[in-house]
Amino acid sequence: MKLQHYLGGLEGLGPVNTETRVFVEPWETRIFGIHTAMMALSAQLPLPQTPSAFHTIWTWADLRKGAESLNPFDYFKYRYYEKWLGGISGYFIQHGYITEEELDALTEEYYADPSKSLPGSGDAAIDHRVVQYLVEGDSPARDVPVAAEFSVGDVVRIANVPSVEHTRLPGFLRNRTGVVETVYPGAYTYLCDTGPDGIGEAMTVYCVRFDPDELWPGNAEPNFSLYADLYARYVAPVDVPLSVKAA
Repeated sequence: MKLQHYLGGLEGLGPVNTETRVFVEPWETRIFGIHTAMMALSAQLPLPQTPSAFHTIWTWADLRKGAESLNPFDYFKYRYYEKWLGGISGYFIQHGYITEEELDALTEEYYADPSKSLPGSGDAAIDHRVVQYLVEGDSPARDVPVAAEFSVGDVVRIANVPSVEHTRLPGFLRNRTGVVETVYPGAYTYLCDTGPDGIGEAMTVYCVRFDPDELWPGNAEPNFSLYADLYARYVAPVDVPLSVKAA
């Protein structure tokens, strides 16, 4: 398996957490709000300018990269929104918004007096941009010409691409074969570049159907199929070596 966040098919990891509440602790709502505001104020969006000091790009993909690049032992130790907090904090440090020392000092200051008021609402223009973003979103569809390499019914092999800090390819699909069920029209990008994993530029997206017994031989229920939407980078001809796929 590649990366700790795609563990499908692995055994012996203990019971599954079936918590259904979106937010378990009040502080989690603030983390969600910070992330949403960062996405809305992200520099690549064609939205009205605001007086916000946030001037870089932040997307769902950056959040995932930040959380998934945690040490695996930390990844399994922390709660869901604690991983978000770690990714967001690392991003602010990496991009020079705050130093690690300043963040530690502010954290200790809050621990010393939790009743201390946190910052309130800011400029109305920022709030308006956040609302506009929530209404319009940020589509991954791109108006660029791409040629699909495969057609419906083709048998394909899923590549074993190198993944450093983030991937959109489930580990249990690597090196497996499936059948192209749908070729989605148009071209789609991902919200950030995943490096050697190969996702970033707009490309075709396929829906591939898998026989569960191909994925988990001798350990799968009969009479159902598994479907996965996959970027073209991950889909290769069956005769391509297992560990590579031409870019």
